[in-house]
Amino acid sequence: MHSEDSHLTSRVHRRLSWRPLAALLAVAAIIAGMECIVFNLPFWRTLGASTDTNAVHNTLGPGLVRTDDDMLTVTDPTKAYLELAADGTSAYLRIDSPSHDTIDAVHEQAEAESRANGDKAVFKPLDTIHVRVDVNGSTGQAISMNPGTSRSHYVKAVGAGTVRIWIQEERGAIVPITDARANVHVPFAIDWIRVAAMAALALLVAIWRPGSRLWRITFDPSSTRQRLAFGAIAAIPTLAIGASIIWQLTHAMPLAFHTADGYTYDFDQYGHVADSLIAGRPWLDLDVPGQLAQSTHPYDVPTRLKLLEDGVSPMYWDYAYYEGHWYSYFGVLPAVLLFVPYRLITGHMLPTAAAEQFLVLLFIIFFSLLVLRVIHRVMPKTSLAAASLITVSALLGAQVGYLAYRTNFYQVPFAASLALTSLGLWFWLGADTSSRPLIPSDRWQAGNTQPLSLPRLAVGALCIAANFGCRPTFALTALLAIALFWPQIRAMISDLAHRRITMLKALRAPLAMVIPALVVVIPLMLWNKVRFGSLIDFGNAYQFTVSDMTRYATPIADMPATVWYYLFLPVRFVRNFPWLAVSPAPMPVWGYYEVMVGALFTATPLMLLALVLPFLHKLEMHGMRRWLMSCLALAGVLVVFDSYVGGLGWRYLADFGWLVALASIPGLLWLVNGREPSTSLAGANDAASGDGIARVTPWRWLMRWTVLIVLIWTLAVAILGCFAPARDDAMLTNNAALWHQVQSWFTLL
Repeated sequence: MHSEDSHLTSRVHRRLSWRPLAALLAVAAIIAGMECIVFNLPFWRTLGASTDTNAVHNTLGPGLVRTDDDMLTVTDPTKAYLELAADGTSAYLRIDSPSHDTIDAVHEQAEAESRANGDKAVFKPLDTIHVRVDVNGSTGQAISMNPGTSRSHYVKAVGAGTVRIWIQEERGAIVPITDARANVHVPFAIDWIRVAAMAALALLVAIWRPGSRLWRITFDPSSTRQRLAFGAIAAIPTLAIGASIIWQLTHAMPLAFHTADGYTYDFDQYGHVADSLIAGRPWLDLDVPGQLAQSTHPYDVPTRLKLLEDGVSPMYWDYAYYEGHWYSYFGVLPAVLLFVPYRLITGHMLPTAAAEQFLVLLFIIFFSLLVLRVIHRVMPKTSLAAASLITVSALLGAQVGYLAYRTNFYQVPFAASLALTSLGLWFWLGADTSSRPLIPSDRWQAGNTQPLSLPRLAVGALCIAANFGCRPTFALTALLAIALFWPQIRAMISDLAHRRITMLKALRAPLAMVIPALVVVIPLMLWNKVRFGSLIDFGNAYQFTVSDMTRYATPIADMPATVWYYLFLPVRFVRNFPWLAVSPAPMPVWGYYEVMVGALFTATPLMLLALVLPFLHKLEMHGMRRWLMSCLALAGVLVVFDSYVGGLGWRYLADFGWLVALASIPGLLWLVNGREPSTSLAGANDAASGDGIARVTPWRWLMRWTVLIVLIWTLAVAILGCFAPARDDAMLTNNAALWHQVQSWFTLL
């Protein structure tokens, strides 16, 4: 009998050992089928195409003229079309473009003409060409193509007869199109980016599905294996962002341009600040026109417009102008820590995008560590699946997608402050450590409360105080120390009142935090004093932007709408790729706003669980409730503050999104686990059968699938939001080739 049982057990183990391999092979087969069959349907459908053509060149409508470079110029948009015939053997046509060398040569010639004429705007070969294909008078769907993306040259044109390709561009546009060909055979193509995207989606579903083994492994930050796993996972963004940084360092060019009778746009603000610091002056070494210096009120918008009309240049957009000099009103610390050393070591200006991406990488790592520490404090017996899923959710709520996508100088102070704040709070949350101190004096204790590590308090305070030189709004994070260390504060006051401790001993912990903060803040305040005559004047009121910022404030009538849009602006769906568009945000009174594809609670809906926090009275949080409630309260204050001071801006979500993300952690843990098990994962994750979810209630199983699906949906919104055509720094403008490559995955199906 024992032998039979052993044989049966052996067979079960062998069967189970094949399951991961079988699942892997099944997923690989599905991905291969999707890539080779579904995404290559145009290839299979056009195997019988005739490939016939009736002329060397297409017939041009009277609104198009062919140039000597074999391109087209639009002379009349209402008659700008190419005409050809299709025999119906293929549902696709191909639009041909000149060679890359020809396009580059015409582009350089246009640039030279612009410079020779005082930077006047001239037409250059288009990167994005908008076309519409009509077959036999039937109006087709508008679409765009890119000369450098071969797959985007193929356009659907179903039917036989006369085909007209309408060029939907303005008069004078130079269109890099030679001719079009009907009856074509679409080539077979494997896109490895698409394959990687499908593999990544499959991996996320595999590791987070309710039956995953990760739901049965306890999250243990002290585990060496789990620490190594975290390092391996962190290597993924490190390698990806590192490759981008290397590219920036080797290929980036100065980001400055000017158009006649307009402002000068120079995106190397931090590089100029670094040069000024090295030269020992507070202002930037940028030219100031004499007419501007003589103006009595240069911040007045009509005055500035009149100066521009008179040809006064340069007038730097979004730079601070004060008493005859240009300044940057952005925090100086990133320039001190990154741009100055790079200039001194290499002799070159550090590309802003490289600095921003490096700071975003630090933020991803430090904030992940912070979130994991909060998870372990709130629910010490949760699972690896819950911890990893919540960490990704928190990063998305903290706007990591926006910060990773937009890499200009506007995002540098946000990324720097998010990294510093995450690291500072990580040290503070770890201050009540049980590890042995290097020397006994490193510990401070009040009453019977948990002893605190003075070095960790000091380093945390140093990091958080450094926000004064990055994004000063984040310095308010220091207020969270009150809630975090309230038991120690109360015990210290009691000890002092009853004379159980001397004043000097009691103040060791407060001084360990205040002194490092002052070491950072005092020089930064003096920097403000030298530049603008006040310790707390950062110069943002002197910027040249859309309004006179010395007088501007968000209209009070706009405040309710602005707060609402920050939290609940709907995600707007459209029929065509990328299926997301920026959402309109009408205001009662004109005010500044940056268009967004959604709000905090609509684009990242798992953040709504932060609003459940006040009602989770029965959920044991191991002393973290007060601190997390303070995070939620501070987020509310910052929503109102940003609405009043900055108006509506997508990047300002980064001011408070991370706080809401932290406040959402207990709600997410409760949703996927229930109340915390007392000694193990039993009760939430106990596995009594092979699939590992038998003892999990159906409701909890459903909630885990729901959270997983919502998280994948959030990832999709974050990724597709990068492709939204009308957003700031639109990919369709800055990287049209990539935009059209991804669009072509879907438009040919």
